[in-house]
Amino acid sequence: MNISDLNNIIESHKVYVTTFGKDGKKANLCDANLRDADLCDANLCGADLRGANLRGANLCDANLCGADLRGANLRGANLPDLTYVIMGEEYVITITNGEYVRAGCQNHKSEDWRSFSKDEIAEMDGRHALKFYPHLLDIIDFYLGKGERPAWLSIKESK
Repeated sequence: MNISDLNNIIESHKVYVTTFGKDGKKANLCDANLRDADLCDANLCGADLRGANLRGANLCDANLCGADLRGANLRGANLPDLTYVIMGEEYVITITNGEYVRAGCQNHKSEDWRSFSKDEIAEMDGRHALKFYPHLLDIIDFYLGKGERPAWLSIKESK
């Protein structure tokens, strides 16, 4: 894919995202060869990147919230230090700079994730988020080290 075509797709996708799908076009970069592409600061929120070759791509500060990265090749991609992309979970999870954790479209500091109230988690995606939350904390613990958990997680609810 040439740079001009890629820039047009990214620009149209940016319009699509900012107008909530009323204008522009959702980026379909499925199986695209984006090897060594400069995608720094690109808004790829919700883009289809399944099977894309992102090897060596510069993804610093790119917004990949909700992007479908199944099967994408991220080997050698320029991600900030302590950055991880975890796929195969109910939400795409990215950890950036060992500090920010994005699960789905929610992006917060890891210490904030560890201290959210039950109501705050429920507001993110209802019961689904409440069920996923302990697993998300397990993932954060694995990549960033064991940390505190909110007390409400250990309280059993009566039915």
